This record gives sequence, C-alpha cells and structure tokens, in this order.
Amino acid sequence: MPGTSYLRAWRAQRPSAAGAAVLATGVLSVGLDLAGHEVLSRVALALTGVAWLALAADFAVRLLWERERWVAEAGSPGALTAVAATTMLGARLSALGWQTTAGALLALAAALWPVLLVDVVRHWGPRMPGTVFLCCVATQGLSVLGATLARAEAAAWLAHAALVLFWLGLLLYGLALTRFDPRQVARGAGDHWVAGGALAISALAGTRLLTAEDSGLYLWNADDHGVLRTVTVALLVLDLSWYVVLLAAEVRWRRPRHDVRRWATVFPMGMTAAATLSVAAAVDVPWLKGPGQALLWIAVAAWLVVAARAVRSGRASVRSRAPR
Repeated sequence: MPGTSYLRAWRAQRPSAAGAAVLATGVLSVGLDLAGHEVLSRVALALTGVAWLALAADFAVRLLWERERWVAEAGSPGALTAVAATTMLGARLSALGWQTTAGALLALAAALWPVLLVDVVRHWGPRMPGTVFLCCVATQGLSVLGATLARAEAAAWLAHAALVLFWLGLLLYGLALTRFDPRQVARGAGDHWVAGGALAISALAGTRLLTAEDSGLYLWNADDHGVLRTVTVALLVLDLSWYVVLLAAEVRWRRPRHDVRRWATVFPMGMTAAATLSVAAAVDVPWLKGPGQALLWIAVAAWLVVAARAVRSGRASVRSRAPR
C-alpha cells in the first residue's frame, strides 16, 4: 500500500536525534506555562504527548526487531534526547497534577539514562559537536523532574536524589566542554546551541531544587540554600552569555538550509526562556520576567520556522523514497 511505503520511507530516514523535536516542544509547553499562557501551553503539551508516543513506539520497534540498528544508534549522543524529552513531558504533567504518570515517566527515564549515558560516553572522541552536551541535558532533566515530583509529593528522598543529579550534571558539562569543538560555533548545523541549552536546563533544575521546600520539607540549611541560589544564578548568566555568542554567530555565519539538527537550536532557546522565567520567580528577581517572556516568543517563532521547514523537507524526502 502507498501509505505503508511512505511510512517505511519516513522511518528509514529518521535519525535518533529527532527526539530533539519532542524535547523542543515539551520545553515550550513548560515555558508557556511559566509565562501564564495556559491554553498555548496545553496545545504544546498535546503535541509533545503525541510526538513522544510516536518516538516511544519507534524506539520499541527498533529495540525488538531492528536490534543492530538500535545498538548502533544508542551510542550516538542524540539518543539521550529520549531521556530529556521524557523528563520534560513528565515535569509538565506534574504541574497539571498528574503525579502518577509523571512518576512513571521518571522511572522510565531513570532506567534508560544509565544505559544510554555509559554507551554514549564510551563513544566520545575529540572535537565533538554540540550534542556532546546532551549527557548534561539528560542528567539535569532527571533532576528537574525529580525535584518537581519531590515538591508535589513532599518526598525528601527525591529532592536529595535530584540534588546529586544536579551536581553530576554540572560535572558532565565540564567533561563535555573538554571534548567540544569550538569551531562548531561557526560550522555547526544547529546542535552547537546545546552548549548553552545544557546550562539553561541546569539553571532550571536549580530553581526546582530551591522551590522543593515549598511543600513544607526541610531540605537545605541556610548555607546550602545560599550556595544553590548562587550557582543557579551563575548558570543563568553563563547561559545568557552563550545565547548572545551563538546568536551573533548565526548572524555572522548564516546557515539557511534545513537540517533536523535545527531542533537542537529550538530547545536551548526555549530552555533559556523557561530558565529565565523560573529564576525570576524562585530567586525573586521580578525584572527578569520581561526578558524571559521575550525569549519565550523568540523560541516559539523559531519552533514555527523549523517545524514548517521540517514538514516541507519531510514531504519531499518521503515522496522521493516512495516506490513509483
């Protein structure tokens, strides 16, 4: 059947990094919720849920019936987007009160994370693209969801586990930075933005840890709270610095052609907006709300542009692969 042929052609061309599209949409849902745009946030959440289910089904098909391909792709850094996307979906569902579903997603992400992380790190080499920072993104995604559930369920052990993951994520960022090729800022196809996005999700994790005590738990003493607050603000400053550098590089070295790795540009943009809005609330810096909202709408515009290009590119590719 023609429809089946189109589906097979579409599946055959999808890289593991396509999970960045799910992550980008989930991050926008979180950011829109923080900005108070509930209707748009739920629309983005619905798109995230549908895309996540498709990604999960594809993941299962490859694991069960295309084992060699699954093993090969599991070693690529892009595979970790599956973990990060799952945690962002869980964090948004937790905000809606769906704690059981969010907990199940946390368990799934936590089960996948060590398997994929070890395999990905084993395949690290010199002069890596921006996807090398996905080790930090996936780890901090677990911290975000763990801290979010800790607040919702008043579970101190989850908050402490999330804190360990937070510091581990920062360590992984430092290790990834030694492998990152700085020339990617000028030559990268879009995934070089993850260098900043990893700091953004780290700052978001810091805010979730700071607000975990709002449920009545006693988690951190004054010194611990002060250190966490300072590190969180520093991470946001570093992220915004990366944002300026990467945006300037986009103007200096234009890359107009569509590439699936452009989704790895969108989610750091959305993550920076979400982190800025979250820091504004958690650290009580209200003037950050304005810049955060501006960054959010820039991310929404980027999502629309990349989605439109992806649809056009996907149709052309599927038609070219379909039997005549």
